[in-house]
Amino acid sequence: MSEREAWPGAPFPLGPSWDGEGTNFSLFSEHAEGVELCLFDGDEMEERIEVVDQTDHNWHVYVPGVGPGRRYGYRVRGPYEPDEGHRFNPAKLLIDPYAKAIEGDVRWERANVLPYTPDGTEEADLEPDDEDDQDAIPKCLVIDDRFDWEDDRPPHTPWDRTVIYETHVRGFTVAHPGVGEELRGTYAGLACEEAIAHLQELGVTAVELLPVHHIADESFLHERGLTNYWGYSPIGYLAPHAGYAWGGTTGEQVREFKAMVKALHQAGIEVILDVVYNHTAEGNHLGPTLSFRGVDNAAYYRLVEDDPRFNMDFTGTGNSLNPTSPAVIRLIMDSLRYFVTECHVDGFRFDLASALARGFYEVDRLSAFFETIHQDPVLSQVKLIAEPWDLGPGGYQVGNFPVLWTEWNGRYRDVVRDFWRGESDVGEFARRFTGSSDLYEADGRRPFASINFVTAHDGFTLADLVAYNDKHNDANQEGGADGTDDNRSWNCGVEGQTADPDVLALRARQQRNLLTTLLLSQGVPMLLGGDEFGRTQGGNNNAWCQDNEISWFDWSLRERNADLLAFTRRLLALRAAEPVFRRATFLTGEVNNGSLLPDAWWFRTDGRRMTRRGWERPDATTLGLFLNGEDTGNRDRRGRPETGDSFILLFNAGHEGVTFRLPARRLGERWALELRTDEPQAEPGSASFEALEQLAVTARSVIVLRRA
Repeated sequence: MSEREAWPGAPFPLGPSWDGEGTNFSLFSEHAEGVELCLFDGDEMEERIEVVDQTDHNWHVYVPGVGPGRRYGYRVRGPYEPDEGHRFNPAKLLIDPYAKAIEGDVRWERANVLPYTPDGTEEADLEPDDEDDQDAIPKCLVIDDRFDWEDDRPPHTPWDRTVIYETHVRGFTVAHPGVGEELRGTYAGLACEEAIAHLQELGVTAVELLPVHHIADESFLHERGLTNYWGYSPIGYLAPHAGYAWGGTTGEQVREFKAMVKALHQAGIEVILDVVYNHTAEGNHLGPTLSFRGVDNAAYYRLVEDDPRFNMDFTGTGNSLNPTSPAVIRLIMDSLRYFVTECHVDGFRFDLASALARGFYEVDRLSAFFETIHQDPVLSQVKLIAEPWDLGPGGYQVGNFPVLWTEWNGRYRDVVRDFWRGESDVGEFARRFTGSSDLYEADGRRPFASINFVTAHDGFTLADLVAYNDKHNDANQEGGADGTDDNRSWNCGVEGQTADPDVLALRARQQRNLLTTLLLSQGVPMLLGGDEFGRTQGGNNNAWCQDNEISWFDWSLRERNADLLAFTRRLLALRAAEPVFRRATFLTGEVNNGSLLPDAWWFRTDGRRMTRRGWERPDATTLGLFLNGEDTGNRDRRGRPETGDSFILLFNAGHEGVTFRLPARRLGERWALELRTDEPQAEPGSASFEALEQLAVTARSVIVLRRA
């Protein structure tokens, strides 16, 4: 035991806190019988300090002379009684759940990080293992929190003007030719002028980053030579992942992360983090002891009520954190507040959010998790996005989250995909295109409660959605068992790569159809990074473990598919300029706000209003829509009505061309071409049409007209 001077310290804040002269350490463990703080020098020499003071289950000590850069971990003593839910083992070095920096990866080959000696049977976990694993466990670091934010100001982009770009810190820049080679794949790389310029020129307002909390790869991935590329394997909820740092991993990753946020803010781009508070990297009851399991398994995890040896699993990863536990709620809240107040992020997308809403088995809309966030003066003011499902019973909760929350709208994705492959009724398509009022209006939410997406990291990219009917996941080494089979995709007649010009033309048009639908729908669009220039994963619809060319952005496509990129920019510019495509209130189909026309009017190919019979036709593939730019329901910052031009959209998802008759003059006497997906080079205003004029619409295409 160390002879170093140690003082009692304070129970809060949890984690390490450097004050300029020393560091206070505090660790929560309700069921522990003893705690040792372990300090490490550059030669891996371990110095143990007995933590003798505890207050309300927080074990705390102040160590003079310990400051930024010092590496540390914990050893926690207590009962090893798996049948009672306790898995303490002081032979296993533990990562601090409140560490703000963690130096790197678990080194699986160096020592047994399981708390038991594996013998191939599940009964093996009933006996503890005494092999010391400190050589295998990454060390935590004390950091200096100070950072010069200068005059950083979050953009505070209103929801109705928000366009989200989902991307990956590493994948976005690791092959970017305009980013310095040493910076590629890092926070600093994403902050580069060349990387940010692409986002600005595209017209997005926020990046949604796949998980950046510190990651621990699963051992079986290490054995296969793979990694958890997506990052849904967290082990440090206050620590930016060290693997994305260019400047170093002894605390530099924190400053580099903050500098990235600062640079994006200067460009007017918000930063939203994909956060994983539903499970950790420790897996099921046979998984490793890295942190939470050894600190206090029974306090941090949901265990089977009548057999606590086993973990509840609502996530498909082997374990579920227990958000009914005050310690877990506090950890989540402290993590969220830290990234808002200290790192200046603008919002969060909660992975498998239904798992956080569960009381025991049911999903509870008014769970402690939501109540805590709603009353928090900091977190209630940032962007909150739920992935509204998990793998447990009753876990699909699209439309059921409370006010303040937006949701990934999985029904939007499915319906839009089905419509453009000719397998969705027009009524369902119309509901999704106009903001899904059937899901969000009744509880007082607005169209922006719907985060609309057609593709996301999980599934096909846009280019693959129109090129593959089936998944091609051989590189994952799971025998094709991984990834969904419900792709709702259509390969346009040929599976995968082809040189057939007709197939390629159709695929390109289908991509434009899907982008036009997404970016002109009511709600908040989320664009999967790379879809704007045709990024492909070769048909892999579950590239979670592919840190290679399968997942990385191929920036040569930006030139090869320049027409698709230009079309996407054009759509985003149209959305930004015209409030009718980003309404803050739901469409009613009625005359409102002093306008002489309805805010929206759906019509058939003959130019007449859609009837109930038309909506209910199962084989219908065509639809026309008038949007009244004089009645958007939006107001500017001074409260004045925000108006713009009116538009007509003509949809034809069928396999044959159709002729639309434009509506009567009361909606508009003349209409100018704005864009058409079958002729993407056609300039705005290059053609005009009179009311009641007939207009041919190519098979599987969209035409957008602006009232002249």
